[in-house]
Amino acid sequence: MNSLKREAALRIMNMLLLALTSCLIRFDSQTKVLFYTYKKTATFHVLDAFVLVWIDVAAAVYNFLQLITSYKMQRFATNRYLAWGIFLLDQAAAYTVFSATAAAVQGSMIAITGEKSFQWMKLCNRFTRFCFQIGGALICGYAATVLMVITASISAYSLFRFYSPKRFLVLKHK
Repeated sequence: MNSLKREAALRIMNMLLLALTSCLIRFDSQTKVLFYTYKKTATFHVLDAFVLVWIDVAAAVYNFLQLITSYKMQRFATNRYLAWGIFLLDQAAAYTVFSATAAAVQGSMIAITGEKSFQWMKLCNRFTRFCFQIGGALICGYAATVLMVITASISAYSLFRFYSPKRFLVLKHK
């Protein structure tokens, strides 16, 4: 399996995991009746997880665009400027998805434990199915982050193969 097929397989898995994460978070809701008359619905708005949904969608679209352009631009495989651009965009996408997922995990921990000093009540003792589904989505988000880091490593290898291993950022002789 050559490098291009391996990278394509990783990008397809990234897209699937990011789409799964977005769908699990976006369409997760649970309604409970409290005090016999008051209905409370837990959605992704309660956790302020809509930022994670949009970041995951943007990262999935980025991976899709990279997948399409990688096959169309095979003849530019020797262009180091293009390799720098792909490397930097892959790094930015991986770090952005990681930071958004980490922020969602922190919000989820507050939903599990509550925060007495701010008088925030626990959410997961009442909405257990909602919290389990959010937890599954966050696991998918971290799996997508790991795959994005591997993809960024492949793009780093594609970039730094142009440079000499003995001298810092000096191009190899042809």
